[in-house]
Amino acid sequence: MLPKTLLRSSIHLFVAALAAIPVCIAQTQTGWPVYNGGIDGDHFSKLTQINRDNINQLQQAWTYDTGEKGGIQTNPLIIGRTLYAYTPGTKVVSLDAATGKLKWRFDSGIVAGQPARGLTYWNDGAHGRIYAAVMNFLYCLDAETGNLITSFGENGHIDLRKGLVIDGLSTDFSALSIALTTPGVIYKDMIIVGGREPEAHPAPPGYIQAFDLRTGQLRWVFHTIPLPGETGYETWPKDAYKTAGAANNWAGMALDAEHGILYAPTGSAVMDFYGGDRLGNDLYANTLLALDANTGKRLWHFQGVHHDIWDRDFPSPPALFTVEKNGKHIDAIAQTTKQGYLYVFNRITGEPLFPIHEHPYPASTVPGEITSPTQPRPDAPEPYARQQLTEDTLTTRTPEAHEYALKTFRSFRNGGQFYPMGIGQQTIVFPGFDGGAEWGGPALDPIHDIIYINETEMAWTGGLVPSSAGSPGEAVYQSQCAMCHGVDRAGSPPAFPSLIGIEKRMPDAKVIATIHQGGGRMPSFPNIEGEHLNALVSYLRTAGASAPPRELQAAPAAEHTPKPAADPAGARVYAEQCAACHGDKLEGIPPSPPLVGLGARMNAAQTTDIIQKGKNQMPGMDVNGPDLEAVLRFLEVPTTLQARESNPQEWSNKYIFTGYRKFLDPDGYPAISTPWGTLNAIDLKTGKYLWKVPLGEYPTLAKQGMKNTGTENYGGPVVTASGVLFIGATVYDHKLRAFDTSTGKLLWEAELPFSGVATPSTYMVDGRQYVVIAASNARSPNDPQGGMYVAFALPIGTGSKR
Repeated sequence: MLPKTLLRSSIHLFVAALAAIPVCIAQTQTGWPVYNGGIDGDHFSKLTQINRDNINQLQQAWTYDTGEKGGIQTNPLIIGRTLYAYTPGTKVVSLDAATGKLKWRFDSGIVAGQPARGLTYWNDGAHGRIYAAVMNFLYCLDAETGNLITSFGENGHIDLRKGLVIDGLSTDFSALSIALTTPGVIYKDMIIVGGREPEAHPAPPGYIQAFDLRTGQLRWVFHTIPLPGETGYETWPKDAYKTAGAANNWAGMALDAEHGILYAPTGSAVMDFYGGDRLGNDLYANTLLALDANTGKRLWHFQGVHHDIWDRDFPSPPALFTVEKNGKHIDAIAQTTKQGYLYVFNRITGEPLFPIHEHPYPASTVPGEITSPTQPRPDAPEPYARQQLTEDTLTTRTPEAHEYALKTFRSFRNGGQFYPMGIGQQTIVFPGFDGGAEWGGPALDPIHDIIYINETEMAWTGGLVPSSAGSPGEAVYQSQCAMCHGVDRAGSPPAFPSLIGIEKRMPDAKVIATIHQGGGRMPSFPNIEGEHLNALVSYLRTAGASAPPRELQAAPAAEHTPKPAADPAGARVYAEQCAACHGDKLEGIPPSPPLVGLGARMNAAQTTDIIQKGKNQMPGMDVNGPDLEAVLRFLEVPTTLQARESNPQEWSNKYIFTGYRKFLDPDGYPAISTPWGTLNAIDLKTGKYLWKVPLGEYPTLAKQGMKNTGTENYGGPVVTASGVLFIGATVYDHKLRAFDTSTGKLLWEAELPFSGVATPSTYMVDGRQYVVIAASNARSPNDPQGGMYVAFALPIGTGSKR
């Protein structure tokens, strides 16, 4: 029998050889050509040059400074000797993987505020392509040059919003919100994508879409909110598909190329914390879907949370592996959760490999809400996160901190996992809204069938209050802003800033630009325009507060192709002044950015300022009066706020979420006992834990002697065949660490310039193995800001060329 690593490589090569058309390449001996290392999502590398014996010699090999501030969550791709990644501003960069030297940079021209966790590479047999998402657009780039491949979609890109329009209800997609934050999966000649969507009304349905790799044409769609006649429609109120939203795959997918099965985990339906308008189990929200990758047809599914009102999305792609049970080899799949459960299934049939039972939970007391009487829980493995917060598990860091935590804790409602929120009082959510496990996902050793999961131990609180908007502006605020900034506009700094007194800190023009473009963790809000925008800005300048949020939002705007025949004067000015650099079709001639969709990301004042004053390499131009007005019309930049028809109910909710609140002590540390974050190793054959260690620490506490407390962590681990696990992820200590996969012993650590809140990649170039990770400080905005990629390797001449 072949060893498992050789067997897996043989399968990938066999499948690729059988395919009539090229498929996404499987992981090679030297590269990292797929997000998270492979289409199976296992975060595993066969490289062995860096091992337990020599890792203490690991040193920094190169850095690349993006020159930008913001967050980077990118898991870089490495194809041959080229590395592909994003900058904090969602520009695509191509670097020499051995030196970090820039080869090319692609700038879409879109001001993006959403995470960008990875790219997708495909080779058609002759040329390599990079598929890069920027908000709701998916671009196709030449891998060698970074130029747009204009035969794909509309001049090199497609707009993911178009496929979310529901037939018979509307044809207008411009106000829909979707951002492709996790890269798509390639199967044969298709790229299959999900997307991140709002967590409050209005939100589009979270359909899964497959597009032709060459043309960008839509090939198939899976309705995560079923239409009449489709299985699952009966789990919603009648005609819910017309107004329900989300149930989206934001976390990413995995693919069994041999069997042609796509695995797509989904998140909750809107609004996240009140479901009185979506009574029922709400399939296929919070569901692990197994779809026929050729057609999008459902093969099997498992719903992890029925009628979710706790924001318990499946948070990451699953990991595929083969395990031996009862003398048989079973193709299996493992899925992590925010609530701390690990589900393991036969990935062909959907049969659980460890029993899953439904358990009863309390009913909601909120009027109009009907929670599911039961929720599923696996018998094994045991949860990797604590499930119940008690007085005995509160912080003892100092007597004062404990006294505060105890007094505050006694003011909360607390019933453990799946305890419904109430009205007017905060309810403990533990593990918190960020898990448990999060978007980084697990690593899996396919040789020994061991899964490695990092998780955060943080208690959060949440609650509901009745909607009581006293003005149209307050109604918009409640429905769109309060989930993050709170009903009182006080926010939860530093992650969610206060909006109290914003009129003294920020002029109206800046407020409007931030609403439309987003910034930092804040998404853009293209649907807030016209009278709604004016009302919201007026409300922010005057008074008070209330309700639901969005963990995201999408981006740009109207039509993509200009209409020169409708505005010949503008076409003339554009041809004379702009086309030489930006192209006849607004496609952009590098280094000049494309101008398609400009009106969605810039207003007339901003555009005029750049036209007349210039920017970067662009000189200022003498364009004024009628010529200026004409070219703005041609570029579809609105000169006035245009109102659109809308449903008045979309800006109001019966109940409002009070905001995301961490349970912290007066000094800003978690108000619960340690560990505050852990790294876990679980044997997938038995479901037993092999080891658990704290992950991360607070530098200030460490200096005081309180080390290895664990911290919040975002980004996943990578495992190598030499028995080394690499992980950054920790928010506060800015370290990249290496652990022994057998024991959990810390082997090595290095200081990064910023937090390594991303999943690393490992690869080999010219016989030298590297480990590279993105570093940024967006999760700790009070610290120095920046965005870099940092690579480590053994000294030249150390280790064998394997």
